[in-house]
Amino acid sequence: MLVDSHCHLDYPEFADLADVVRRADAAGVGAMLTIGTELSRFPAVLAVAEAQDNIYCTVGVHPHEAGKSEMVALDELLRLADHPKVVGLGETGLDYFYEHSPRAQQQESFRIHIEAARRLQLPLIVHTRDADDDTMEILTDEMKQGEFPGLIHCFSASERFAAQ
Repeated sequence: MLVDSHCHLDYPEFADLADVVRRADAAGVGAMLTIGTELSRFPAVLAVAEAQDNIYCTVGVHPHEAGKSEMVALDELLRLADHPKVVGLGETGLDYFYEHSPRAQQQESFRIHIEAARRLQLPLIVHTRDADDDTMEILTDEMKQGEFPGLIHCFSASERFAAQ
C-alpha cells in the first residue's frame, strides 16, 4: 500500500473528495495525510480527514503564513491537535526563498510548533527552503531541550544539512 504523506486535500481543486479518493485508491494509495497550513483553515482540513477513514491530518501554520495573522499560540495548537485524526504538527519551518513572512515570526512560530510536537510526541512536519543554517540551529537548540519526532519536507538543502 502507498501512503501520500503530504497532500492538501482542503484546496479547492480537490473539492470532489470522493473522486480524489477513488483515483488514489485506483493508484494504490491506501492512506493520505492532508496538511494544515493556516489555523483559520484547520476546520476544513479536519473535515476532510473526518470524511474518510483513510485520511488523516496535521495542524499548523506554514512559514509563508507565519506573519499574516496573530502568532500561533501553543495552547491553541495543543487543543486543536487533541483529535484522533490529527497525527502531526505543521507544516512549519523556515522559508527564506519567498520571504512571505518576516524571518523572526517564522522562527518564533517554528519554535512553538516544536514545543507542541515535543509535548504531544507527534511528528513535526518541517518545511525548509533557503534557510539551512537557521533551521539547523533551531532544531539543534530545541533538541537539547527535549526530543521530538519529525520529518523534513520541502528539502532542497545541502548534504551537510542532511548529515546533521
